[in-house]
Amino acid sequence: MTQRSTLVRGLIAAAALLAFGAGAAHADLLKDIRDAKKIRIALDTGSPPYGFVDSAMKPVGSDVETAHLLAQDLGVAIEIVQTTSPNRIPFLQTGKADIVVASLSVTPEREKVIDFSVPYAQILAVVAGPKGVQINGFDDLKGKRVATTRGSNNDKVVTTGAKDAQVVRYDDDATLVTAAVSGQADIIATSPAIVSTVLAKSPQKDLVTKFTMSTVPLGIGMRKDEPALKAWVNDWITKNLANGKLQAIYKKYHGG
Repeated sequence: MTQRSTLVRGLIAAAALLAFGAGAAHADLLKDIRDAKKIRIALDTGSPPYGFVDSAMKPVGSDVETAHLLAQDLGVAIEIVQTTSPNRIPFLQTGKADIVVASLSVTPEREKVIDFSVPYAQILAVVAGPKGVQINGFDDLKGKRVATTRGSNNDKVVTTGAKDAQVVRYDDDATLVTAAVSGQADIIATSPAIVSTVLAKSPQKDLVTKFTMSTVPLGIGMRKDEPALKAWVNDWITKNLANGKLQAIYKKYHGG
């Protein structure tokens, strides 16, 4: 069995288990969304290939397409709320967005302040750097300048793991990509998708993935105490993992 098929089966199983346990209790937000015939979804269009703006200035990417499919199946219009990594959770907490679909890693710290859906995908946190530089783990980052995206899971993991590194934080993935392409950042703590984006923009770039820091699930973020909305989203993810639609969207933008 391939690693990809094992992942798919695992995501479906986890989604089915968590969705089964979700109750059908009343939740005002789901009713409000349906009454308004609109859902406000926070998306990060500075995080390719999850979210970016194409040549026609149209938001695209795996998270963007996932969000459109969710709104379509819910039977409401979508209002895209532009966000960045540091603002994803605050936008939920302050009511600027109903849900967040923006490569949001499920972590214990975040689960204390918001609710997550069952996983709809996963993301690797990796360190990439020049081919000739020996980096096999966190210890090899001691004294080195490592760039990452502020407020991301990559930021948390590299800050915790490489305590003696000089961590330089950029406000979004797009700025991090620009820094890497221009040579301002030689070593980056990010996702494989961002490494691929850097190399696509600069094929001659001397950049390879050195090691994987962590593998974490991605979830749709919601405010706490919205059981009906959470139950609907969990059921939607479970069904769309089972029918292959979410995997097809991910493959379209990430390959594999």
